Amino acid sequence: MRTLKLVAVSAGLSSPSSTRLLADRLVQATRYRLAEQEYAVDVEVLELRDLAVDIAKNFVTGFPSEALREAIDKVTGADGVITVTPVFTASYSGLFKSFFDLVDPTALTGTPVLLGATGGTARHSLVLDHALRPLFAYLRARTAPTAVYAASEDWGTGGDEYTEGLPHRITRAGEEFATLVAAVAERKGDSVDADEVVPFAKQLADLRLD
Repeated sequence: MRTLKLVAVSAGLSSPSSTRLLADRLVQATRYRLAEQEYAVDVEVLELRDLAVDIAKNFVTGFPSEALREAIDKVTGADGVITVTPVFTASYSGLFKSFFDLVDPTALTGTPVLLGATGGTARHSLVLDHALRPLFAYLRARTAPTAVYAASEDWGTGGDEYTEGLPHRITRAGEEFATLVAAVAERKGDSVDADEVVPFAKQLADLRLD
């Protein structure tokens, strides 16, 4: 059974926080779907509030602490990344943006990313499309089709006949993200090493067989 590495990045500032809760729910939905596809899943959750001082010092000194370096390496080395930020002034939080400012612009190329955000009102749900998707498009990541925004009133509600409740959106996002992570991982596993040199005689033989 193949093991896939998932990293969830939570930018919540309080403990406990709805941001961390949403991250945990998205992890759970993704893990469940991957288990159905017979994958083992190794999950690590990064709380950015624990790295806030290290992130600020990095901008001043230009050098990451060991803890910050390890966190960045975990994110860039993951098979899939789940990111959840609280909404401040109609956009992602400064802590969230500062962390990803420290990630090399090419380090997440092709990496599946599931987007999530939390806020006090549903009016800020467009943050997923006008702020988060452009950020990860710049980082060349592959964002899952469904992103999840959770307003305060979403918790504990199942939705009605006109709207999808938060549990349904989490499940759908997790299933889509799991499918994306598995597909990308399989392509990586099946790809031929770009540095491998194929002898010219073998190339000719392969052409004759075709």
